[in-house]
This record gives sequence, structure tokens and C-alpha cells, in this order.
Amino acid sequence: MTTALEPSQQHYVGPPFKEAKVHDAMRIGVVTCRPETSLHDVARMMASYKIHSVVVGEGESGPSGIVSAIDIATAASSDLFETSARDVATTDLVTVPANETLEQAARLMSKHGVTHLLALEPETGRPVGVISASGLAAVLAAPHA
Repeated sequence: MTTALEPSQQHYVGPPFKEAKVHDAMRIGVVTCRPETSLHDVARMMASYKIHSVVVGEGESGPSGIVSAIDIATAASSDLFETSARDVATTDLVTVPANETLEQAARLMSKHGVTHLLALEPETGRPVGVISASGLAAVLAAPHA
């Protein structure tokens, strides 16, 4: 018996891409882990929250890196219980103000070769969310894009 894969329904209801800001399409909130967290646990976090990146950092020191799903895939042949987030995290975090345009976010992703940007609250510089390439795709796929 085969089951056809059904496409998910569109969930983006914000402004068109040309008018949209990062805060319109970002995932609000930041899932974090400590640098010593095993990749097994990071993978479980991603699966549980249905996300593709986890920010690495501790308390007052703030974010020090990001582990993406591709980092997990790259490390899949190693011992995920012995490999830590610190071992594979991208430490050159690319950030974007949450009130920046999606066009600028797309440019930053392209320029830096990343699929996730840490969105910052403009006044305080504190992390408030993550904008992903799939988030940009959802906006572009919306009927009014």
C-alpha cells in the first residue's frame, strides 16, 4: 500500500516579499544549547521542535555559534554521543536586525553561504528569533509574493 505525500498548507499570511521584514517570517524565540551538549541531544532538540538549527551559547556570554541540520548530517558517521555542539558549530554567526527587509536577509544568506540568520532585537541587540532560507521560501511561495 502506498501513501501519497500531501503538500502542507501555506501558513504565511504577512506582507509580500518585497515589503516583508525579518520579523514577519522568522521563527520567534531561539532554541539554545550549551557548547558541551552532545550532537545526539542537539539532533533530538531539532526533531522535537521541528527546527533546523540550534544556537550554541551560555548565559551572559551570549551566542557563540550555531549548529544546523547540515552539521548534524555531516557528523552523522561520528559518535553523536561523544561529539559536542562546540565541535561542529559554525562560530561566524551571521545576524540580522529583526526589522530588516527579507531581501537584505536573503542577500546576507547568499553572501555568507548560510541558511540561517540569528535575528536581533534592533534596540538591544538581543537574539529574538531565527530566519531560515525555508522561511524565505514560504514567503516567496505565498499567493501574493
